[in-house]
Amino acid sequence: MQILIINGPNLNLLGKREPEIYGRETLKDLQVRLRKRFPKIGFEFFQSNIEGELVNALHRAFEGTFGGVIINPGAFTHYSYALRDAVAALKVPVVEVHLSNIYGREEFPRVSVIAPVCKGVITGFGLKGYELAVRVLSQE
Repeated sequence: MQILIINGPNLNLLGKREPEIYGRETLKDLQVRLRKRFPKIGFEFFQSNIEGELVNALHRAFEGTFGGVIINPGAFTHYSYALRDAVAALKVPVVEVHLSNIYGREEFPRVSVIAPVCKGVITGFGLKGYELAVRVLSQE
């Protein structure tokens, strides 16, 4: 099985930006962790701060190469109908992941426009949330 993992804006700063909220591990640490924990699953990782590039990455999953997608849309979670539409077009399951508990933060980030078209949402477990999402997609 192949899983596409997409990370949105500012996640390239993971480990440096507000570590008290998002932790001290980086996206590279996440890649190492997932490949070690799930050696039979192939992962492709993509990160961008640009909305259109994230849409293009989702379109790659439309081609049928991947069995599922994990997406952390970052701030685009709350207003990107372009990402929502790209997720809705996919025929593979998508799990939305957030490092922090978006429902325990300020009022505006409590709404995800993407969640209604996802298989599920995992929020508030740090990088462990990605592992949980892989389990959901792989039915491990």
